[in-house]
Amino acid sequence: MSVRTAAAWAMSSQYFAFTINFVSSIYLARHWIGPDELGLFSIAFAATALIAVLQDFGITRYIAGEADLTRAKIGTAFSLSLVVAWGIALLSIALAWPMAAIYGQPRLIPLMLVIGASYLIVPLAIVPTALRQRAMDFKSNTLIEVGAALANAVVSIHLARQGLGAVALAWGAFAQQAARAAISQWRSGFLFPWPMRFAGARPVLAFGGGSSLLVLSGSLGGRLPDLVLGRLSGEAALGLFARASGLAAQLRTLVSGAVASVFYPAFARVRDSGEPLGPPYQRVVASYCAITWPAMAGLAVLAEPLIRLIYGERWLGAAPLLQWVALSQICLVALPLHVELPILLGRMKALIRRNVLDTLASIVLLAIGAWFGLEQAAASRLVYGVVWFAIYAGFLQRLIGFNWPAMLAIYARSAIVTFAAILPLLVIYVAWQSPARLTLGPMLAGSAAGVVCWLVALRLCGHSAFDEITGLATPVLRKLRARPAGF
Repeated sequence: MSVRTAAAWAMSSQYFAFTINFVSSIYLARHWIGPDELGLFSIAFAATALIAVLQDFGITRYIAGEADLTRAKIGTAFSLSLVVAWGIALLSIALAWPMAAIYGQPRLIPLMLVIGASYLIVPLAIVPTALRQRAMDFKSNTLIEVGAALANAVVSIHLARQGLGAVALAWGAFAQQAARAAISQWRSGFLFPWPMRFAGARPVLAFGGGSSLLVLSGSLGGRLPDLVLGRLSGEAALGLFARASGLAAQLRTLVSGAVASVFYPAFARVRDSGEPLGPPYQRVVASYCAITWPAMAGLAVLAEPLIRLIYGERWLGAAPLLQWVALSQICLVALPLHVELPILLGRMKALIRRNVLDTLASIVLLAIGAWFGLEQAAASRLVYGVVWFAIYAGFLQRLIGFNWPAMLAIYARSAIVTFAAILPLLVIYVAWQSPARLTLGPMLAGSAAGVVCWLVALRLCGHSAFDEITGLATPVLRKLRARPAGF
């Protein structure tokens, strides 16, 4: 499967999974789950996921990037994955009682027990999914992600309708992991490490140890803010923040998140061939920025009417938070693959040092912002985005060898097309309806006009992403033209 075809499959999986998650979240938020329930679930999920991310133990990246992967190495990696993952799952379950005591919330105990139990299933999916990624089999990845999202939605909605509140979300997370394991096993021919094998484990342990330190640092940066905000501001405030950050993260994943799993094995092939990484990296940056920047800017511009229309009046407090979080994503996608490429090039220690600094910046800035208020906590995400860029920019340039003038030109063109994309909505705000009064018709008209302006701006300013977009669209258009009449 070519990189372009794999990217198309990866994006399709994200589109379908996003649609399922998005529709179910709207239904739950409007009818069954309020900010306090979502905040309580966010605390439980953050506490268990804080260490549960170590379950992978770098196995996915090891399998996807190992130059000489044999059946024996796969068996060893799978055996290590099971031992490490189950130990961490049991530890996350044991955290239920201490966390309930820290937050004074006995309701956290059943939530954390259910979520922690779901992590007992996770290792059954790690190696099969990694093998599908290595083979660039993103058709299977689509089935895995869509099936997992569907299981989560069905179980969460069914139990929420029974009045279980946050517990319904926890069982949805359990169903998601069970479905991911079942489908990935099916697509890989039902792989199990039996008898278990630990011969030749040293390289896997060496890689997994460094990767786990990196993942733990990233998890602290991603999960501790929820725990800090929940402790300082309460469950309802955290629920609003989680709604804003979750919506921004969903859109980012929908737009560009899926292709990271495609580019990791693709760049591994470039590395193995001895070709320079700078030029292909610049093309990846151009595609990320040309697509994600306008999407995030549009989300910030439409924050208030979108929250009102989608989730209802009781969630309006999330609108100003969404603006800040969406803008911060513009910084966070300006240097894609900032973790994957250093790992591929053997710079794990240098990456870990910067990731620790990145994590400290995230936690400290959010804690300072939360001290002054909820909106200030959200605004700290934009400051963090700028700091994040400063931490990784020079490191990646030295590592990959990209050309700074070319990168700055990419950023400048991406900024132009981003402004063109949101210009119709800004005109509507000034000349027709304000954000507080914007209705669905003008919102759709402004968004459609924004897409047209975006495409025109891509073409006029000579953005390299225009060729990538037309390259993806051309085969689809050819197939549609080739269909007989009546189909």
